[in-house]
Amino acid sequence: MAKIKGIIFDWAGTTVDFGCFAPVHVFIDIFNEVGIEVTIDEAREPMGMLKRDHIQSMLEMPRIQKLWKEKYHRTYSEKDLDKLYNRFEVLLMENLRSFTDPLPNVIEVIENLREQGYNIGSTTGYTTEMMEVVKLGAKEKGYEPDYIVTADDVGGYGRPYPYMIYENMRKFELNSINELVKVGDTISDIKEAINGGITAIGVIKGSSVVGLSEKGWNNLKKDEKNKIIEEARDKFIKNGANYVLEDITELPNLLEKLGVK
Repeated sequence: MAKIKGIIFDWAGTTVDFGCFAPVHVFIDIFNEVGIEVTIDEAREPMGMLKRDHIQSMLEMPRIQKLWKEKYHRTYSEKDLDKLYNRFEVLLMENLRSFTDPLPNVIEVIENLREQGYNIGSTTGYTTEMMEVVKLGAKEKGYEPDYIVTADDVGGYGRPYPYMIYENMRKFELNSINELVKVGDTISDIKEAINGGITAIGVIKGSSVVGLSEKGWNNLKKDEKNKIIEEARDKFIKNGANYVLEDITELPNLLEKLGVK
């Protein structure tokens, strides 16, 4: 295996915003505003995608489709999608700054990896405008990757397309997809990596897949936590993850075991 030179991290649920809560309640709220009651699980299922694509994915879920037809006597239109997305942007931007705290150990782990010579890149389901808020808040709290790529930088082709990862490769002047790994907390992150032929690493603690706050996670009993960890691990593996970490602190050891240093 080629020596790894770049590590591409996701943002919400992986490096900041424990549990990936910033967008979840906004997705629920925008549907409630148009008279459609959606669940947290439905709101989380497409997590990691470009947010407009995320909303469209929700609209195409069979149960939500049924509710929409019952209320409006038709399927959703592009105009409906635009209206929902525009409202999402407004509501998210009002509160996004409050969800920029780095996850436990992220700052220390990433600084350690940077000191070892790794390039630290990132991809996200947020737009460039949203990331202006997130990256500033995270930087003030000690976290700043070497490079940030949004779907806006690659013609709107966000996850599950791999082009945001490829843009990181271009920036870091890497020759091969074998010279980097992708670390993320959603199935969309895993698909982004797989579609690019890149090693996909899922991380459980703080993830959208688990969907718990830091307090909720810490309050779990040992057997409860173990059950959730195994369920999350199984979900990542079934969706193609090459490796799954319980905690981001396990990443340096994984890289060593892979013999990539």
